[in-house]
Amino acid sequence: MTDRADQALQAAIELLETRKAERLVTIDLRGRTSLCDVFVICHGSSERQIKSLAEGVESAVRDATGLRPRVEGRNSTEWVLLDFGDFIVHIFSEEGRDFFRLESLWHESAEEGAKPEASDEPAAE
Repeated sequence: MTDRADQALQAAIELLETRKAERLVTIDLRGRTSLCDVFVICHGSSERQIKSLAEGVESAVRDATGLRPRVEGRNSTEWVLLDFGDFIVHIFSEEGRDFFRLESLWHESAEEGAKPEASDEPAAE
């Protein structure tokens, strides 16, 4: 990732932490997929919070770096995806996150804060 992408990723994470995103996890995908370098996954506790998190990330990254994401699910209450190219932010409802279990696909690389996320599930192949 470029310095600009690292700066954008930090802006997104700081915003999510400030706005109390729940179970914030980063997954380093470098060398594992060509999709992107990092997934950021979290969930909100309400439709209003999910919307606030998505709008906040978009604004914080734009203000810090000028980057604008491709957004999917902007009006969804289950899953909003913000694609910044080098990293993708996934903001779920709690129910949507439990249903899609996105981090279970990549749990070997997941980090919650500075600690690897514990999981009882076998590694994805």
